[in-house]
Amino acid sequence: MSGLAAGIGWDSHRLVDGRPLILGGVTIPFERGLDGHSDADVLAHAVIDALLGAAGMGDIGEHFPDTDARWAGADSLALLRAVVAMVGDAGHAVGNADTTVVMERPKLGPYRVEIRASLAAALGVAVERVNVKASTGEGMGFVGRGEGVAALAVVTLARK
Repeated sequence: MSGLAAGIGWDSHRLVDGRPLILGGVTIPFERGLDGHSDADVLAHAVIDALLGAAGMGDIGEHFPDTDARWAGADSLALLRAVVAMVGDAGHAVGNADTTVVMERPKLGPYRVEIRASLAAALGVAVERVNVKASTGEGMGFVGRGEGVAALAVVTLARK
């Protein structure tokens, strides 16, 4: 074995009135935001699950359960930094992260550079090692109807 590992993460949250839309730690102006126990940052949550999966350390719900009041309203980038530290303590270094956000609107393009930089800082890697893509639901399903947002992430880890 080469000491390399990959993990995949997925998350989705419902769009609701009265909440901010936060993706990858960046607040995006929009009339609705994501509903959840924490700040509901689907992109950060997908990256967290990918990291935990690559390290064989379970999933976000095991480490930050939505039944625990400590995580109510939590900053998901702080949770991501905590997970990076956990996988680091377990002997892993982040290689890269490739992500996709799936939503109808708003368009992610104007925020992509800032989101990449935010995730790269939380992961402790150069911005060139983080990719953020955007897609839509093409009018189909919960994303296509504008009811929610989903995110996927693949992360690689290397043994230190």
